[in-house]
Amino acid sequence: MTTAIVWFRRDLRLADNPALSAAVAAHEKVLPLYIHAPGEDGEWAPGAASRWWLHHSLQGLDVSLRRHHGSLQILQILQGPTVDALRAAIEATGATAVYFNRLYEPKAIARDKAVRRALEGDGVEVASFNAALWCEPWDIATQQNEPYRVFTPFWRNLRTRIDEVAPVAEPKPMHLTTLPKTLSVDALGLLPTLDWARGFADWSPGEQGALEMLDLFADDAVGHYVEGRDIPARHGTSRLSPHLHFGEISPLQVAEGLRERVRKRKNGADIEPYLRQLGWREFGHHLLYHFPKTPKENFNPKFNAFRWEKRDAHALRRWKEGKTGIPIVDAGMRELWATGWMHNRVRMLVASLLTKNLRQHWLLGEKWFWDTLVDADLANNAMGWQWVAGSGADAAPYFRIFNPVTQSEKFDPDGTYIRRWVPELANAPGRLVHAPWEDEAFLKQSGYPRPLVDLKRSREDALTAYQSARGAPSAAGRAPEE
Repeated sequence: MTTAIVWFRRDLRLADNPALSAAVAAHEKVLPLYIHAPGEDGEWAPGAASRWWLHHSLQGLDVSLRRHHGSLQILQILQGPTVDALRAAIEATGATAVYFNRLYEPKAIARDKAVRRALEGDGVEVASFNAALWCEPWDIATQQNEPYRVFTPFWRNLRTRIDEVAPVAEPKPMHLTTLPKTLSVDALGLLPTLDWARGFADWSPGEQGALEMLDLFADDAVGHYVEGRDIPARHGTSRLSPHLHFGEISPLQVAEGLRERVRKRKNGADIEPYLRQLGWREFGHHLLYHFPKTPKENFNPKFNAFRWEKRDAHALRRWKEGKTGIPIVDAGMRELWATGWMHNRVRMLVASLLTKNLRQHWLLGEKWFWDTLVDADLANNAMGWQWVAGSGADAAPYFRIFNPVTQSEKFDPDGTYIRRWVPELANAPGRLVHAPWEDEAFLKQSGYPRPLVDLKRSREDALTAYQSARGAPSAAGRAPEE
């Protein structure tokens, strides 16, 4: 009778989990194991919001496993490599094989290679699988056999592949085994000590929560996705990003699930625009795999000559707290703090203000999002910030500097989103909800702060700096001063 270990990481589901399915098919007993080793992630260890989500997602996975008369086994590594915990589990169970699903961050790739070498040297079978992406980053390339740097041709190639593979069902029956000693999820200390995460209550982490969110999206929003995805006051997006990041649902499941639900509901919804947006997630992982320095360095080396302003602690604090005096930006930053999430259109606006109007280094924003987003994902966080800053692959042109007033007038015309998150402006008449500084008396009465920066002048200054950088020779980029 053989035993296999299924090493769970960010694949916290039972359905469409190829590592789990393969282990159940090939072995009489399976040990479902999670190893908590945040030290191996270095500076990109999960942030506070991600740890909150991870706590509840692990609990959800444990509940699912208990339906199969087992439970999630948890070990923690405070010092030393993960392979030590795997070896301990192998010794305790007599396991002859370890199965896991691949991750694509640089440190995870290096760790997984080391684990494979060590365990195979011990005579243990090691098998890894793709559970997170439609297509492996090394399996998709340009006609010159180079990695893609522009999204549109990448998507054209990827779109021909995503219907080729179907998700697999939850394996049944599962004969699960346990360790002599395991930790509880609570013992990992993932939850914040402050009451900051009270506003996260609307989220339902876990596999079941992911499927419910997919159902909600398919019921209505997907049919109006093109026109609704840019309206922050609506639930016009899928809100599946944290579920995808933690592997509670796969892209295969999302695509097939939407097709099936739309067909049953006969609502004629076109899911292609949404699938294209999921393609951006895939593109982010493609870039991170082929260009692993992008979370820390400009993708475009020509941008190394750009003159960032010195780190401005006062401006950063007001930006983080949603007190910039720019209503749509403040609404987004307050939504982020309260819910661990921010509408994508607004993410672009708050990033544009920070990197272009304030000319603060994109790394500062990237780090804040990493700590406060429940869907913080190294590949997509880095891609998003570099896209807005202008330094990334397929980036926004250097002269694209979002005007937050015209953007909020266009996408939040009645100020519904702003009024919800910036209560000081709840009674603002007309245009003042977008630009309250235009009426001195109202601004004083509301208690809302004056703008942190003059939008017109700061835009002109940014354009001058960008134009200077374009003509300057490439050099090592200057990181923000701490």
